[in-house]
Amino acid sequence: MKVSVDGVEFRYKSASVLEGITLELDGAGLTSIIGPNGVGKTTFLHCINRLLTPSSGTILVDDVDVKEYKTRDLAKVVGYVPYSGSKGFPLTVLDTVVMGRHPYSTIRSTKKDVQAAYETLDMLEISEFALRPFSDLSAGQRQKVMLARGIVQEPRILLLDEPTANLDIKHQMEVTKILLDLSRSKDMNIIMVSHDLNIAAKYSDRVVMMHQGKIFRVGTPAEVITSENLRTVYDVEAEITEHCGRPYVLLNGPL
Repeated sequence: MKVSVDGVEFRYKSASVLEGITLELDGAGLTSIIGPNGVGKTTFLHCINRLLTPSSGTILVDDVDVKEYKTRDLAKVVGYVPYSGSKGFPLTVLDTVVMGRHPYSTIRSTKKDVQAAYETLDMLEISEFALRPFSDLSAGQRQKVMLARGIVQEPRILLLDEPTANLDIKHQMEVTKILLDLSRSKDMNIIMVSHDLNIAAKYSDRVVMMHQGKIFRVGTPAEVITSENLRTVYDVEAEITEHCGRPYVLLNGPL
């Protein structure tokens, strides 16, 4: 499943957020979008998922303009997991995850929907919370529930905004490895925003680095995560070493 972006721009009133974004992400794999705060990473995801409408340019999903999809049909193809910074829904964890099956269901959820939800909760090791109120969970647990809701939707393309936010180191690694494995086993094109350069470097097939509303670099982790690029984009001095065949970032300090 391919995402093709051509000349996309987006403005909030008079402020330009995205400028001339042109990018193609084709086939299964895990792509990390990196860059400092305010460069348009989340806005870019919102444009792909049609939560926002670009000021200009086109976005194609499997060679079809996203504007031409019916809402339910787009939800079967593109899933979105937002950053979970609030307590969210007055529902149980199970009900929250089953909401992800909405594109395939009628008014009531089916046994298949509930089974899929339990299987996904089990995969993320949070099935013990299935009947607990979503609002009672910790921030990290809520983040995993939102991830489960996105996975149970069974999209071909899954967009995630900081999916490892609020997670400790162990669970950051576990969740990102699950995403990588899903991209392989389910033939999914998974695109996530990440602020953790070493997580992105360790698990990503592709990295997109954004700077000042534009695409700065696209390539493998080793091609994109370099001392020179971090100096330009993040205003930091960093040493890049190699660990298990992947770049590893050692930060020295701000410029």
